[in-house]
Amino acid sequence: MAQPAAWETSLESVLESVEIAEEAVKRFAEEAGFGESDQFFLGLAVREVVINAIVHGNRRDGSKRVGFGLSMEDQTLSIEVTDEGSGFQLESVEDPGLPQNQDRPSGRGITMAMAIVDEFQVKGNTPTGTRIQMKKHLTAKA
Repeated sequence: MAQPAAWETSLESVLESVEIAEEAVKRFAEEAGFGESDQFFLGLAVREVVINAIVHGNRRDGSKRVGFGLSMEDQTLSIEVTDEGSGFQLESVEDPGLPQNQDRPSGRGITMAMAIVDEFQVKGNTPTGTRIQMKKHLTAKA
C-alpha cells in the first residue's frame, strides 16, 4: 500500500476546527493502512488534543492559530499539534483518576490521548505555545 504524503494545515481557534483535524487523521490513517479501530481512536486522540490547543492553549483567541500536521515514515504515523498559548508542562496535568479529580468537568483529554498513541511528547513551541507530538506504529495484521 502506498503511504500517504505528509500533510499540514493551520486551523482557526474555533471548535469547528476539531472536526477538520479529526476527519483528516482518520482519512490519513486509513490511507496508511490502519484498521477501523485505530482510525477511530486516532481521531479521538486528535480531537482531545486539538480541543485543548483551542480552549486551553489559545483560549479561543481568533487571532491565534492551531498548527496540525500528519506524516508517515517507517510504519509510524506522526501527528503534531501546536498552539500559540503560554505553554504548559505535562507534569502539571492532574491525574483524572484520582478521587479529588473525578468530578471535574475537564482534564481527561491528555490522559486519553496518551493511552491511545504509542509515543506522546509535549514541547515548547517557537516563539510561544505548546507542541504536542504523537506517534502511532502500524502493526501487521494477523
